[in-house]
Amino acid sequence: MNKKEIDILNVKEDIINENDENAAAFRKELTEKGVYLLNLMGSPGAGKTSTLLKTIEALKGDYRIGVMEADVDSDVDAKTISETGVKVIQLHTGGSCHMDSAMTKQGVEGLGIEDLDVVILENIGNLVCPAEFDVGAARKATILSVPEGDDKPLKYPLMFQVTDVLLINKIDAMPVFDFSMDKLKDNLKNLNKDISIFPISAATGEGVDEWTRWLKADIETWRKNK
Repeated sequence: MNKKEIDILNVKEDIINENDENAAAFRKELTEKGVYLLNLMGSPGAGKTSTLLKTIEALKGDYRIGVMEADVDSDVDAKTISETGVKVIQLHTGGSCHMDSAMTKQGVEGLGIEDLDVVILENIGNLVCPAEFDVGAARKATILSVPEGDDKPLKYPLMFQVTDVLLINKIDAMPVFDFSMDKLKDNLKNLNKDISIFPISAATGEGVDEWTRWLKADIETWRKNK
């Protein structure tokens, strides 16, 4: 008796391909509207929200900023960001471990961008799923905290391949943890030779000026080239 062949459908690949097409169209739409979207990623506890607070503080005098806080549940981070006075919306993913381009577009529509120059998406906290889905951002930034270790690029290579900027947060804690900046850079060199790296401490403010100067320059370059 012949065994019946089973059809195999690579659903994940199809979903990602469709998302990439949607993301490209959404990125074009945002560009035409003059809105720079930053996708901020990182693990839970890496310091995404605290870094975002410092970033907003440095940018809000020059740009009209909106923030989308993505979480599986709760509105803790959105409430924190709202205290800065910038426009903010909380996005609940209903259990999804990432944001995709359709979800991000829905968030942007809910936020309202007619009066904004820069929108920052604080993505779901993990180093796996968010790396796989293009949300249509102009830039991707990833936060890696010192307590997480310098070996994370080896364990989660895709995240470090796709990101444009890497913020090494909690450098004030380096004396306490076995973290080597040289080892980190060595682990990155075969993954992403163009990545920009900024060691920072969101707690003390160390290095934040360098990061925000880079971001402002990138926004201005994007504006000229869009």
